[in-house]
Amino acid sequence: MMSAAQSQTSLVSKLEALQCHFTWDLDPSRSKLLCLRDQLVDIGTEEGNCWLGHIYNLRGFIQYKLGFTEDAQSFFNKAAEAFRQMRKADDGPWLVLNYGNLAWLHHHLGDQAESEAYLSKVEALMKKYPSPSQDELHAEIYAEKAWTLMQFSTDRELVADYFQKAIRMQPDMVEWNTSHVIWLASPFKHSNTGLEADILEKMRVAKEQDPENLYLAACYLEQRAKNGESVEGEARELARRVLRNPVSSYSGWKVILWLYRYHVSIDEAIDLAEEALKNHPDERYLKRCVALTLKWKVICYSDSRPEQSMIDRAISLHEEVISLYPDSSFLMKVDLAKTYTKSNQAITEQMYQELLEIDLEPVDKQLLYNNYATYLNFHKQDENKSIKYNMKAAEIPHQSYFRRNSIEFLEMIKNKRRNRKWREIEMFLENLQEP
Repeated sequence: MMSAAQSQTSLVSKLEALQCHFTWDLDPSRSKLLCLRDQLVDIGTEEGNCWLGHIYNLRGFIQYKLGFTEDAQSFFNKAAEAFRQMRKADDGPWLVLNYGNLAWLHHHLGDQAESEAYLSKVEALMKKYPSPSQDELHAEIYAEKAWTLMQFSTDRELVADYFQKAIRMQPDMVEWNTSHVIWLASPFKHSNTGLEADILEKMRVAKEQDPENLYLAACYLEQRAKNGESVEGEARELARRVLRNPVSSYSGWKVILWLYRYHVSIDEAIDLAEEALKNHPDERYLKRCVALTLKWKVICYSDSRPEQSMIDRAISLHEEVISLYPDSSFLMKVDLAKTYTKSNQAITEQMYQELLEIDLEPVDKQLLYNNYATYLNFHKQDENKSIKYNMKAAEIPHQSYFRRNSIEFLEMIKNKRRNRKWREIEMFLENLQEP
């Protein structure tokens, strides 16, 4: 007879061998979990969303990590049901990961019998739907693992590799290919030069294979615009399609608004966002989109001081949006601080000082330092202090638009040699570590 201790050790060993969220070394900070939870809520839960099962699985894991175990079990159960409806089958390899999550959850809750029951379900499914080889996972597991790791901005090559393996095994799953292409294109989001030719071609093919994916359509249109094509008519047509769809951050709203901002008209971008909000007045995500367009108008498209009514609308809407995202409002607070530069710089400075005192993730610190440095340079005419904060942004080893922007600013100061700190900047740049 196996002792209780041996039985427990055996159970843990089996649990650790599972492929699920609990074994993927997902250990983000609480602030990251809260931000991710809000992002997943904004995606929505409309039927027909091909990633709905994965969304529920991840939300369940997040709720567990935040300490809400009852919510976690509810989301894991919703994931199983979403998979059944989407795959039109009572079971399949897609449930291996879901049952693994439930096995771990019940283990943590101290219900070992239920944990073992789910382990038995996993074993039965793996016998019924074996992986192609001993060294490979099932395609469904590769796909969900890739999609999940995407949300944590982890090893880019690893995510791409998992997607490629899943697609190779099941090339008919067009949504996997779509997400893979979107992942490949994501580093170029803030680039003005557009995608590399091979990625752009992959995006074109993916769009043909997945014509109903409006987020992908918007991304592809944006890249064509960056390559110099005229896309006004197509942008307006796509915006009408997005307007008719259920509200979701996956429907391409922010990409469409960026398209309008740069390639149609900032005023039309505001009108489009306001129309969407009028149709769905309670959708916090659309309020965020309207606030974003108003910030652009106030900050970027007004050589002189904008009308006070527009500044007031932008400020009040940002404040409302911050209240609607109490757990993930950092970026909105930065946007509000920037919006106040056209109205009350004392409040802008106060907001930046408050944000600088918060314990932030390195990537958020980098964004904050870069934005504060820009404010110091253009609005306070304090070049030396701007240099200090651009250096702070640049030395954080995370490749981003904000790091590149800070390095470009420092390069400019160094090359002009007008500031007495130019030699210090030169040494700093020479010693800067690449991410």
